Amino acid sequence: MTKKVAVVTLGCPKNQVDSEVMSGFLAQNNIFIENPEEAEIIIVNTCTFIQSAKEESIETIFEMANLKKSGACKTLIATGCLAQRYGSELMQDIPELDGVLGTGNIDEINKLIHATEGTRTSLIKEGVPDFLHDDLMPRKRSTPDYLGYVKVAEGCDNYCTYCVIPHVRGRFRSRTEESVIREVQEMASQGVKEILVMGQDTTRYGQDLYHEFRLPHLIRKLARIEGIEWIRLMYCYPERFSDELIEVIRQEPKVCNYVDLPLQHADNKILKDMNRRGTIEQAEELIIKLRHKIPDITLRTTMITGFPGETAQEFETMVDFIERIQFDRLGVFAYSQEENTPAGQREDQIPPKIREQRRERIMQIQQRISRERLKRWVDQVVTVLLEMKLPDGRWMGRTEGDAPEIDGQVYVQDTQTSFQVGDMVKVRILESDNYDLMGVVVS
Repeated sequence: MTKKVAVVTLGCPKNQVDSEVMSGFLAQNNIFIENPEEAEIIIVNTCTFIQSAKEESIETIFEMANLKKSGACKTLIATGCLAQRYGSELMQDIPELDGVLGTGNIDEINKLIHATEGTRTSLIKEGVPDFLHDDLMPRKRSTPDYLGYVKVAEGCDNYCTYCVIPHVRGRFRSRTEESVIREVQEMASQGVKEILVMGQDTTRYGQDLYHEFRLPHLIRKLARIEGIEWIRLMYCYPERFSDELIEVIRQEPKVCNYVDLPLQHADNKILKDMNRRGTIEQAEELIIKLRHKIPDITLRTTMITGFPGETAQEFETMVDFIERIQFDRLGVFAYSQEENTPAGQREDQIPPKIREQRRERIMQIQQRISRERLKRWVDQVVTVLLEMKLPDGRWMGRTEGDAPEIDGQVYVQDTQTSFQVGDMVKVRILESDNYDLMGVVVS
């Protein structure tokens, strides 16, 4: 019997791809709705990356559990990283949960739901998760028509000392080039213009399958697909960022002049304690090379404050680095002490208050840097992808220097009425502020 299903996705875009694959399997027999209050089946795809993500996931499960008491919901399922990591505890502590599904078998979502009609059920494979989706699996995209997430690999082999991802996602494993290309071709046929290419460690793509880093080769092939306009690279670890990849970004018009380069810290001792590869000097050398080869490139990074043992001087080393490099985009996380991680077991934990104070200081510094960096776009003409018509008549959109959900916006004065969501238009930038740009359409 057909049922109404709502999928609530938390965490990163990689998790969203999992939700879309599960939705593809579910769509064969069910109707999807956006409002969980009307759903008979609610699936919460959870995140467990840091403490705040765990808390949000648990709070959301409880919110949905309340709907089960008062609404149409008959079946409540938890999937994703939190379910993989704490599945038995969730089932024990939240009686409203009918089932949990691990990251290693998301293709069994229908099997789980069928099983919960008789009894509460846990479907979590023993051992290391090894699921890897491909283009032959059904997928129901939840992004706007013009946007698609392309996960080229799953899992991670880096084993950073603060991170649980290898344990809840498994070893690094690449999809075949053919599978990725077919998936993007299908997206293009559906009207997708922008794709975000990502893995847990995107620059490692292909090493396990082809015994070489094949991301540049793959990106060149994706750039040949008709209909795709922007190719955006996310989660590119610096130590595997090759000169060949720089040339692909420089030469291929469809590849956004945008790189997400997660560094996490700028002090070599802390980087070593984190089990990060390479030195900060090597990362800075890469950044200088990127800016030399691609002068208008937008660089994003992430940093962690308050890692165990981080001295005031080591923190200042990171501050000095951020001031010197002047990243266009920078996100900061206060260190989250995760159980069963080497960093989490250390005795020299930094008090949470200090972690947060350090995070706030960097965010204030970055706000000033962002404001100054954005001024260079004033009087420039840029391409903007239109995403929303505002009540005041303006459009809101993004440049190739803005990833969806995490970066800034462009507010566009519209003197025409024929634009549609997903259109790409030329805009002259008139103003900038801390994070956003304002401009007018150029005819």
